[in-house]
Amino acid sequence: MRVTVLGAGTLLPHDVCRSPGHLVETGDVRLLLDCGSGVVHGFQRWGLDWATLTHVAISHYHTDHFGDLPALLWALRHGVSGGRTLPLNLLGPAGLHDRLEGLATAYGDYILEPGFPLHIQELGARSRFEDPQGRFTLFTHPTPHTEESVAYRVETAVGRMGYTGDTGPAPELGAFMAGADLLVSECAFPVPGNPGAHLDPTTVAEIARGADPRLLILTHLYPEVDRGELPGRIRDLGFPGEVVVGRDGLRVQWHPAGTPDSPEGWTPPALRIHALSPARE
Repeated sequence: MRVTVLGAGTLLPHDVCRSPGHLVETGDVRLLLDCGSGVVHGFQRWGLDWATLTHVAISHYHTDHFGDLPALLWALRHGVSGGRTLPLNLLGPAGLHDRLEGLATAYGDYILEPGFPLHIQELGARSRFEDPQGRFTLFTHPTPHTEESVAYRVETAVGRMGYTGDTGPAPELGAFMAGADLLVSECAFPVPGNPGAHLDPTTVAEIARGADPRLLILTHLYPEVDRGELPGRIRDLGFPGEVVVGRDGLRVQWHPAGTPDSPEGWTPPALRIHALSPARE
C-alpha cells in the first residue's frame, strides 16, 4: 500500500504545493482522495498512472478539492489508448449528483457519459463504503467546514490512513482516525480563530493525540504558516509521533513485516516516506 501526495496546498498559486489530491494504491485499487486544481497534471509530473484510476472520493465541493474533476473525466475519455473500458467509481458526500449535473450543463455530456462505466454514489455523513471485491473499506465522518464536508478513513489488509479534508476544530476526529498508520491533516493557519473553518497547530495536535497515528502529514497550509517550525510546534502541543510537512510528490509506503524493507523487530508494517523526483518528459 502506498499514498502519494499530488496536492498539498490550497487554491492560491503555488508551484510546489498545488490544490489537494492524494492517491491511495493497494493491489489493483487506485483511489484518489479529492481532485483539486492542478491534480490531473500532477499525475504526469510524478510519473503516476492516471489511466487506471478505479475510485475518486471527494470530501466537499470547494474548487480546490473538486475543480479538476472535469479535466480528469475528459482525460480518461480521450487520453486512454484504445479507449477506457474500466469502470470508475465516483464517491462523494450529499449533493454529488447535483454537482455533476451542473458540471454537465457547463462542460458537456462527457461529465455523465464519459464513454466508460461511471458509478456514482453519494455517501452519508457517517457511512461505510465496502469495496465489492473486499480490497478496501472507506469510512466517512462529518466535518465543520461546509454543510456536506466529510473526512475519510481508508482501511485495507495492509494498512490504514485517515484524511481530514477541510475541517474546523473537531476533536472527535481523533477517535474516528484512531488506529490509522498515516494521518493526512489540514493545518491551514498558524493560530486559532481563523476564517472559513480550518485547523491550526493546536487543533491539529488535539486530533492527532486522539488518533495516535505513526505518521502525521500536514497539508493545506496558507502562506502565514511557518513550515519550518510547524513539526516542533505540533510536538510541543503534546503529539509525540513523527510529523512531516507535506509537499507535492511526497510518498508513504507500507512494507509488511518480514520483508527485506522491514526493519528488524517490527510487528506492524514499516512505513517509508520519501519524495519523488519529477518524471522526465
